[in-house]
Amino acid sequence: MSLNIVVLAKQVPDTRNVGKDAMKADGTINRAALPAIFNPEDLNALEQALRLKEQHPGSTVGMLTMGLPSAGEIIRQGLYRGADTGWLLTDRGFAGADTLATSYALATAIKKIGNVDIVIGGRQAIDGDTAQVGPQVAQKLGLNQVTYAEEILKIENGKATIRRHIDGGVETVGAPLPVVVTVNGSAAPCRPCNAKLVMKYKYATCPMERKGDEPWADLYNERPYLTLNQWSVADIDADPAQCGMSGSPTKVKNVVNIVFQAKESKTLTGSDADVESLVQELLNDKIIG
Repeated sequence: MSLNIVVLAKQVPDTRNVGKDAMKADGTINRAALPAIFNPEDLNALEQALRLKEQHPGSTVGMLTMGLPSAGEIIRQGLYRGADTGWLLTDRGFAGADTLATSYALATAIKKIGNVDIVIGGRQAIDGDTAQVGPQVAQKLGLNQVTYAEEILKIENGKATIRRHIDGGVETVGAPLPVVVTVNGSAAPCRPCNAKLVMKYKYATCPMERKGDEPWADLYNERPYLTLNQWSVADIDADPAQCGMSGSPTKVKNVVNIVFQAKESKTLTGSDADVESLVQELLNDKIIG
């Protein structure tokens, strides 16, 4: 059976480079101050989608992301690896969304896409670490969900068989389609970009990414696939009150960059006196005993 697969992916700030200007006064991320990358676990999710596409001829993989116009790079990265299309949700009305508003926008867009068999996303984004968006999308769509997935083993007879990580081991579960799956970082890493696909899609952009003076502007009329889908709040028939900051009940008050400092240290030998001293210290501090 052919599958209509949607991959939820996010362009995130590289949290390894967080500085004092990482947050704005209103509690939202200052994305201009941080380099943007493809959320790591979303890459694991993309690999699972591409494997399903290979296993089921005629299947399609679409990238769905929300962000600034520059987030079109996420769709391109998907196309470079074998995805077929993508949709960028970009609108001032989406800005400042927490997980509730984000999942509402994504779920509403998936309804617009229609006839989706499987939605795959990373377990969580590194800029929030909540792991809430995937399950919230499933709830809003009324779909089955499987979390902490490490591999989608097979899909047959309208059911997905998935191996997922649990405390102390793994388990294999079955879920009827359509289903939402969130994938762990321990899943297979995503394949590299395909050179031929990079050459085919390197000029693919969303309309808001274009400056209008590109030397290759004529290509957009000649090759329609170079124009990526760009949707606003109105395009997906979303309720503005449930999008962006107006639809977000949670706000970030402050971000603190913590640097761990080494404490006083001492070197012990294996002598009886040193061992006895260490044991006595641990007893005094009630660490043992």
